[in-house]
Amino acid sequence: MDEGVTNNPGGRTLAVDYGRRRVGLAISDPTGTIATGMETLLVRSAEEAATRIAAERATWEYQKIVVGLPLRTSGEPSEMAGEVMEFVERLRALSGVPVETIDERFSSHEAERMLHATGRHIKGNKAAIDRLAAEVLLRQYLDMRPGAVDTDDL
Repeated sequence: MDEGVTNNPGGRTLAVDYGRRRVGLAISDPTGTIATGMETLLVRSAEEAATRIAAERATWEYQKIVVGLPLRTSGEPSEMAGEVMEFVERLRALSGVPVETIDERFSSHEAERMLHATGRHIKGNKAAIDRLAAEVLLRQYLDMRPGAVDTDDL
């Protein structure tokens, strides 16, 4: 890759694994190469979650948000999908940045697998699972982009 050329000219991307009580977060580096898990927000409503995320835009320096969309294994929207889409609309209005969705069907399972592989217990680690699920979503999103760098090859 040429020096000074980035895969993510739009800046950092924030990934959100939305839940009614816990919201997992992950953010990319400015080049869009590395996904790093962040804090898991404890919230009481979708409005609170969207407000808190939007309020941190200057601190986290994100230029785009990607939100996991819960689909059934068949690919059809789950019962939660409508609620997530309302959350996405709130985020768009409050953050002022583009907000996209990404299929999250297997992100929590992958997060649980990763947690188990490190020898950590899944029970009682729901915040860690949500953070890892957001990280998995972000990695998938970054890897889908044209010209993405496969970090497994680094």
